[in-house]
Amino acid sequence: CRQLSCSPSGPKRVPMPVLKRGQPSYRDTPVVTKRQRRVAGSHDQEASVELVVWLEPSSSAQLEEIKNLMVSDDQELIGDFSKPHLLPTVEGKDLSLKYISPGTLAAVLTGHFSNFIESSIVVDCRYPYEFEGGHIKGAVNLPLQRDVEEFLLEQPVVPLDASKRVIIIFHCEFSFERAPKMCKFLRERDRACHEYPKLHYPELYV
Repeated sequence: CRQLSCSPSGPKRVPMPVLKRGQPSYRDTPVVTKRQRRVAGSHDQEASVELVVWLEPSSSAQLEEIKNLMVSDDQELIGDFSKPHLLPTVEGKDLSLKYISPGTLAAVLTGHFSNFIESSIVVDCRYPYEFEGGHIKGAVNLPLQRDVEEFLLEQPVVPLDASKRVIIIFHCEFSFERAPKMCKFLRERDRACHEYPKLHYPELYV
């Protein structure tokens, strides 16, 4: 997760956006869309703004339609090529990795993607003294490669519901060096355990 020094805040209720491809609007199911908004103080610059819209309870048919909408969007597929990435991503240092914002992490931790995610694991790659000084609630401290192998690969986390996802989110002080390296290490070790393209953890984020 990038920009950890920021204080992430959960998504607030905002006006319903117009969904792509003329899809109907639903409530209390997360739909993430990107819009262009003018940057304050400038008439020329525009910034991409993520909107997470909460939809009312809906039927299983409506949820399936939302899933189809997400799948049909132009996104890169996760590591086993079974489906697109669920979470909206932001620009990061390493183009081979998927980076998310603090706001998206907050939405995951507060259950706003629970219709799609069965288990989310936040891996804090900092040194133990940094972790003890303060950390994301529920995060696990895995500063060494052997820690990651023991925790995630010796007894892999497998979703009980095959339609839901297990996602792993890595971070360090600035999510610039240690977290990206550990994310790539897990993917390499995970690949080595399987016949391509199968993976224990196809969906990784920084």
